[in-house]
Parts: sequence; C-alpha cells; structure tokens
Amino acid sequence: TQNQFDAMLSLAYNIGMGALHSSTMLKKHLGGDYVGAADAFLQWNKVNGQVDPGLVRRRHEERELYLEE
Repeated sequence: TQNQFDAMLSLAYNIGMGALHSSTMLKKHLGGDYVGAADAFLQWNKVNGQVDPGLVRRRHEERELYLEE
C-alpha cells in the first residue's frame, strides 16, 4: 500500500538502503507477513548501542503508518 511504502521509505532514509535491503522487516514484508514486518520496525531504535527515545517514538509512528489502510 502507499502507507507501507511511505513507512519503509522513512525507515530507509534513516538507516540506509543497505541496512533496509538486509533487514528482517523487508524479508517479512516480501513474505507477506505484514504484522511481523510492522513489528520489525521497532528493532531500529538504537544510537551507538543505546535505546534512543526519539527513535522509539519515530519507529512506533512508522509502524502505525505501515499498518494503516
């Protein structure tokens, strides 16, 4: 869907295309596991190994966008 594309584009902009290409999120998406893919957004929440509250919020927003119809 357009919302899935938009959420994945936002993630790719932040983590880079290489990281997106090898991500669990993309594998789940391509396999049709959309809930699993949405949940995988939440894994990308760290800066220098530390959970970042801003990234936690951003990933939740991207997850919600991905799941919107």
